[in-house]
Amino acid sequence: MANGADPLLWPGKPYPLGATWDGEGVNFALFSEHAEKVELCLFDRTGRRETHRIQLSEQTDQVWHCYLPEARPGLLYGYRLYGPYEPTKGLRYNPNKLLLDPYAKQIHGGLRWNDSLFAYRVGHRNEDLSFDRRDSASAMPKGMVTDPAFTWGADRALRTPWHRTIIYEALPCGIQMCRRDCEVLTQPLQPRQ
Repeated sequence: MANGADPLLWPGKPYPLGATWDGEGVNFALFSEHAEKVELCLFDRTGRRETHRIQLSEQTDQVWHCYLPEARPGLLYGYRLYGPYEPTKGLRYNPNKLLLDPYAKQIHGGLRWNDSLFAYRVGHRNEDLSFDRRDSASAMPKGMVTDPAFTWGADRALRTPWHRTIIYEALPCGIQMCRRDCEVLTQPLQPRQ
């Protein structure tokens, strides 16, 4: 994505969940049953500076999604979700908190444990019913877009013809019992008491 300009944004697809590189761009898809608004946050290579915040407008069956045709593997990202903040009902939507994609295929950075990670204000008189407005992005790991392609390098298929192929099935325990050089199995097996 070029020089801080707003990234090109397409609707994308609700499946597969997570960030999926297809060779031309990246599809982002995130499930949330109660979210009212979802933002995709993109970060620089270090994961320290947020470079873009993209509001997802597409939603299919509670999956928020978009496609960034200019995005590439190595891109760091996270989400911010808006919705009800009703701790007594188990709902703690707090857009001040960066969320790690639960479907991320790779994670960049580590968790730096501190109070800004909580949706509520630690030590507040209302305890965990309070609301914390601090941004947690600097303390959170980020999801990283990966390239699922596997290059085999110099490895090649054996190309053994079927008439010369032997398929052999053996249980490791049974085949190991024949080996005398295996100390554990030189003693007879005893039944469990």
